[in-house]
Amino acid sequence: MPLPSDLPWPNIVIFDCDGVLFNSREANRAFYNSLLAPLGKPPLSEEALEYVHMHTVFEAVDFLFPEAGERRCAQAYRQDLDPEPFIRLMVEEPGLRELLTFLRPAVKTAISTNRTSTIGQVLSLHDLRGYFDLVVSALDVVHPKPHPESLNKIIAYFQLRPEQALYIGDSVVDAEAAQQAGIPLIAYKNPLLEADLHVESFRDLQEWLKRRGTFPRN
Repeated sequence: MPLPSDLPWPNIVIFDCDGVLFNSREANRAFYNSLLAPLGKPPLSEEALEYVHMHTVFEAVDFLFPEAGERRCAQAYRQDLDPEPFIRLMVEEPGLRELLTFLRPAVKTAISTNRTSTIGQVLSLHDLRGYFDLVVSALDVVHPKPHPESLNKIIAYFQLRPEQALYIGDSVVDAEAAQQAGIPLIAYKNPLLEADLHVESFRDLQEWLKRRGTFPRN
């Protein structure tokens, strides 16, 4: 489909993590199945996988274990799990590093994620730490996405206006956060989202940006 030409050049591009930086569905499936199995629960359904993919680990455990006793057991078991084997199952999206290299340093890059304590390890194990100017996780805010707090925090940190940013997300949680923050949304591999721009790959996005000419000047 034709890409819109009326979006301004961004001063910052903000990325979601799961589903955008990485294809992490199978990693999430393996992680949550490892919590379900010891408590005699069946594996994740596709509907449940969609939920945990978008929400914080705390919300996901509450969703999967509505009974208080089981929920406490699952949270305790989760805290003892080594996340590294699951993080290594995450698959970096093709063209990501090329896009980040193209953007930086003229355009700032940041992450807004509903991940909690694992985001640092994700970036370290996949050698991506040096590509982002700021990372805001669910632990850095009072209200995680779909609340716009994490996006607002990033914008405030760089002293930018919402219209000077682009946010790349793949879920309704991302779309709601972007809408509330007033930040244009790029829907990544999700044509069903209401967004300012839809792309199926980072290479498509990079080509769209190239056609816009020179980088912005502050």
